[in-house]
Amino acid sequence: MKIKTLTSCFFLAFAISSCIQDEALNSEAAIDGCTGADVQLANINANEKIVDVYVHKGADLAKQELKFTLPEGATIKPNNSRDGDTGNFYNFSEAGNSRSFTVTSENGEFKPTYTINIKPTELPTVYHFEDLLIAENTPYHILYEFAPSTSQGISKVLQWSSGNPGFALTGMAKSPTDYPTVQVEGGFNKKCVKLETKDTGSFGAMVKMYIAAGNLFIGNFDVSKALAGQEGALKATTFGFQFYKHPKTLKGYYKYKAGPVYTENGQPQSGLKDRFDIYAIMYEADDNSFMLDGTNAKTSDKLVYLAQIKADEALETDQWTKFSLPFERQNNKSIDEQKLQNGKYKLGIIFSSSVEGDHFKGAVGSTLYIDEVELVCEEN
Repeated sequence: MKIKTLTSCFFLAFAISSCIQDEALNSEAAIDGCTGADVQLANINANEKIVDVYVHKGADLAKQELKFTLPEGATIKPNNSRDGDTGNFYNFSEAGNSRSFTVTSENGEFKPTYTINIKPTELPTVYHFEDLLIAENTPYHILYEFAPSTSQGISKVLQWSSGNPGFALTGMAKSPTDYPTVQVEGGFNKKCVKLETKDTGSFGAMVKMYIAAGNLFIGNFDVSKALAGQEGALKATTFGFQFYKHPKTLKGYYKYKAGPVYTENGQPQSGLKDRFDIYAIMYEADDNSFMLDGTNAKTSDKLVYLAQIKADEALETDQWTKFSLPFERQNNKSIDEQKLQNGKYKLGIIFSSSVEGDHFKGAVGSTLYIDEVELVCEEN
């Protein structure tokens, strides 16, 4: 009897183990996202299995870094290898900058073929904040700008970055509109972006990052660095993409209301009031991997131009108010025309609801609205 019972238990355990093993093998095979050093936007057509990857116009198409977001356990590889294919780098310099890739599910049963198209673009100079990127399993808003190509020029594309991925770790957001950076109605013209300084809750207190300023910027946010102390948090935000023009003025419209209680390291500070920040930088970047970040964006010796709203101009107002910020030379530098044409300069635009939010100083509830921004440049 004992032997019979033991045998029954063995077969039951085996059956359960087999079921668990079968369930562990994922049957999904898709491309859910694509990033890379030159990538400014990736539009994925899941139905037609086409991915349009927009990169800056000076990118080396023979050596394109593409990091694909895939379902758990899935793999991807090009259908035909080319010279220069290694790791996450692929050669797109032939056949119209287009290649086919096969995604294989973890269980090996599904193998859809995707067409990947690389499309050279440049940064737009007008920003309306009307469009959101639809990204699989992304709980927060991602804003982007897109102006299609014309007979006079190539497409202009920008995917804005923000600290929303870091705030997601706090568990404080229950819906997309609970994040520090969101798109809202009621802009100067149609929709706009709303940046609000948020409490990071018990998780933030545990890592001594008590607030999260609403921010929006041209560049990238590395969530893996965001929790590595204040230095890591500053380095998590990197600013700028290749730019090929001479900037003159950054202008647009804003509204702002400071939060009621200014804090530093989670402690209220009397006599201090929060204010917002708007600035733009242009800097030398001989190597495409070089980026200024939160530690040096306004102080680096690589800076060529800086435009920033002054403290006495960053006023509270519940009416849409125009700002116009001139680009001023830094470090006695000037633009080298040949380097400019070769994509050796980067430009970044940064908005924040708390000017010292990157140092976790500010007021929960400080709210900045931004709309209809334009980067005015000299005619080439």
